[in-house]
Amino acid sequence: MKFLQNIHPFFFVLAATVFEVCGDALVRKCLYEYTGVSRILFFILGAGLLFLYGSTLNLAPVEFGQVVGLYIATLFVVWQIGNYIAFKSLPTLPVIIGGALVIAGGLIISFWKAD
Repeated sequence: MKFLQNIHPFFFVLAATVFEVCGDALVRKCLYEYTGVSRILFFILGAGLLFLYGSTLNLAPVEFGQVVGLYIATLFVVWQIGNYIAFKSLPTLPVIIGGALVIAGGLIISFWKAD
């Protein structure tokens, strides 16, 4: 797995957030919209995506504490995109303002060097 060290941590974070958002959306749709065999199959697919999320995030070649700020900021953006694609829901003004604070906080955590 030495080759993974050459990949920038952001790509792990981005992949992990996409897997998480898609997996969560699929599980939610299974619980409320699908029935029968399709519910079971999509539920398994959603669980697989959530497994990929956890695996991908933990493969990032940095300490978890270093990647968490960037992860939270990226997760907010990807979550809003996924929310629109899966549920046709646009963010409200409070979500946009709060999200701007989440993104700012994530960037501060990830890039502010206190030394």
